[in-house]
Amino acid sequence: MSEEASLAGYLLSRAFQRLWDSSHLILQELLDQEQPLLEPVPHRERQSFRYRLSSLYLYYLGLLRRFDTLHDQTVQPQKRRLLDGVAGRVLELKDDLVRVDLCETPCLDQVLQDLKLSPADLEVPIPKYFQLERSSVLRERGHMLADLLSRLEPVFSEESFPVLPRTEAVILLQRAERARQGRLRATFMREIRKEEERDQKIREEGQPRFSQDKAAIIIQKVWKGYQQRKRTQQDRRTEMEFIGMLPSSSQAEHSAVMSQASLGEDVRRLLQTEKGEAFQSAMVKTHDALREMEGPDMREKMKEQIRQWFIECRALTGRFPDYPDESLGGSYLIFADKTPEQVKMELEAQVQESKKKDQKKSKGKEKEKKEKKRKGDMTRKGEADTMLRLLPSKSIPVINAGHEEYTNLWKNRFDSLHPNQSFDSEILQVEKRKEVEQEIRIQVDELMHQELKNLRLAVDKEEGRPSKPPKKKMGKKPEKRKKEKDLTPDRSVDSLFEELIIFGLLKKCETVALKDYVGDCLCLGSTLNLANKLPMPSLFDTRQNVALYGVLRLGSPDIHSTAPLIRSILLVGPSGRGKKMLVKAMCTETGANLFDLSPGNLQGKYPCKTGVQMLVHIVFKVARYLQPSVIWIGDAEKNFYKRVPKEDKEMDPKRIKKALTKALRLLNPGDRVRLMGTTDRPQAAEMKGLCRTYEWVLLLPRPDYASRYVLWKHMIEAQGVQVTQSLDVSALAKVSDSYTPGRTRQAIQAVLTERRLLQLSKRPPVASEFLGHLAKLDPVYREEEESLKDWNFKTPLGKKRMKLIKDQDATEGARLAKEKKRK
Repeated sequence: MSEEASLAGYLLSRAFQRLWDSSHLILQELLDQEQPLLEPVPHRERQSFRYRLSSLYLYYLGLLRRFDTLHDQTVQPQKRRLLDGVAGRVLELKDDLVRVDLCETPCLDQVLQDLKLSPADLEVPIPKYFQLERSSVLRERGHMLADLLSRLEPVFSEESFPVLPRTEAVILLQRAERARQGRLRATFMREIRKEEERDQKIREEGQPRFSQDKAAIIIQKVWKGYQQRKRTQQDRRTEMEFIGMLPSSSQAEHSAVMSQASLGEDVRRLLQTEKGEAFQSAMVKTHDALREMEGPDMREKMKEQIRQWFIECRALTGRFPDYPDESLGGSYLIFADKTPEQVKMELEAQVQESKKKDQKKSKGKEKEKKEKKRKGDMTRKGEADTMLRLLPSKSIPVINAGHEEYTNLWKNRFDSLHPNQSFDSEILQVEKRKEVEQEIRIQVDELMHQELKNLRLAVDKEEGRPSKPPKKKMGKKPEKRKKEKDLTPDRSVDSLFEELIIFGLLKKCETVALKDYVGDCLCLGSTLNLANKLPMPSLFDTRQNVALYGVLRLGSPDIHSTAPLIRSILLVGPSGRGKKMLVKAMCTETGANLFDLSPGNLQGKYPCKTGVQMLVHIVFKVARYLQPSVIWIGDAEKNFYKRVPKEDKEMDPKRIKKALTKALRLLNPGDRVRLMGTTDRPQAAEMKGLCRTYEWVLLLPRPDYASRYVLWKHMIEAQGVQVTQSLDVSALAKVSDSYTPGRTRQAIQAVLTERRLLQLSKRPPVASEFLGHLAKLDPVYREEEESLKDWNFKTPLGKKRMKLIKDQDATEGARLAKEKKRK
């Protein structure tokens, strides 16, 4: 058995190695395809540029899916790299697509069809290590949160749930049991009466008599009809299973295979954890061993090289050289296998270049002022001819470094050298030796700098020349980021954490997976664009946007540092579209803390102006310390009311507005803190203030027919009901056109009660059962839907989109007019 397991492990490792090789071949092709997109393209070629950009985005998305699988299942710890770089590149390309298309949800269905891909290839994979690597931290935090809530729970439980005396409880149970027995007895007597009535009717009418042959013919006819209907039904089901319209009858076998595969994945993750821990301990031991064994020799060798450089420079120039500044690399310039003349020339050249730059900047001040007007006029005249191209990437250098490392170290290295998938000690020693050399070089620079001063004083009788501080660069002054004043310097983060829990501002997030926000892909977006109709995004597009803008950026510090910075997102849509669900899913997928700053939750807490400042300061301080964190504001429009209604004046919803915008500006690029706002009435808020606070606005659309079909099927199956042919899901999807997913869920829960679930074997559910409960719920009327669409077109990105459409229509009209004149 052990031999079979080892053989299976070896074959699986070889399969992953082939996947590594093919993935890096694809990566090399994609890196080559990026070069043409760096060249500027005029606006008239927007469509072709967008098509190439969309293709590149889809290829990188598929590559991200491959690297996620490899990162999750590769045991060897030194090979599990490059995932974050590819994820960062996907986010950069998504931002480029939005910048070119001027829409948060670009339509990729035509590109998807041309590349022979399926809608499943549009799914954004969420790296599994987001939750796996933070499981211990989340477990400890959950225990802490449960402990604090348990201290507060008895106070609320005694008030909310009074204890029922034993006699009253017994009487209540007896009453319920007698009622149940009475209902059963009444049902039994009703069946007996029906049977007696049927027998009486047969006796009155008289039973018809048939001959033996006629009776046999009737029985044969009924039996053959039954058999033929059964065969037809089975053939129909087989055909529907083949085209994917019904679940497979071999679902039990499939689930058994999937459970076995998931068990193998869990075993590899455990092995991966063991190897990772061994690798981390080996890194520390190797670093300490190299520092102890080779450190003294490195230090003496560096000193000898620097002293030799001192002597050669003095013999060449007649004086001791200036020591290279640390900002220029320090003694690294000396260790780069260069002669003293080359080092001296490089230093002099750098000094001369800095002087020339200062002179040019001082002389060019007046020229810049004159050119500004001319350039401004030129940009206004040539605004239509601005060029399109990819923005500079922070992820490409990371991807190139990882690709080169794999090509040089791992591509031709066979697993037979390390059959147990442990780390490679030789590669580890090479990496750690560089780190030790860097640490020792900094120490040697300090010692040799002092030694050079002593040599000048002893040999040349010369005092150490003071090094000139580097001159400040002229031109635009960098924006000074104000440091946030700490209002709680004498308090620990744990005490602030406990205070937020007590006030109900830090909440335990409900576990919700992002994949549970179901919806189908929009497959006619490009067709609608060609017909000059604006396609509305689907629920599938909304899920992908939340994964890209929220989950990937919050889940990893490396992805967050390379991806374009996003501090805040606003989710807009009618009640029941799943805005809160998406916020909870973001916290679940990234293991983030959930802070609730909704106006209703803040009522009566931290009053007066200083209290509001303290509140926002504590929340953002704890959010930074325990990042990743999500700060949620429900009814976000209330913070930016044009005019506060009478019923909300006591709440004072606008009191947090100034402190919130100030705290957002103080967020650094390394802070994985995301402000999430949800609203169903954005028209009541000031557009300028709302869009200034929330950088991205995502409109949650009305579900189309495909999404409604998937929603009904998913929600019914989530209640433990198998969807059969007797339940017409298509009819339910058609009649629920104006209803939100939340209303659909309410109707399903009202029908599929515990009692109804017990009757499923005898009475399968039908569509008519759901219609009555659905009709009692309020739909989203078309006026409300159109009002939200009109508001979305007034956002900054919506205005740019409408301007682009008008320019395209004007260009098309001019072209048609020219053709008409020619004819």
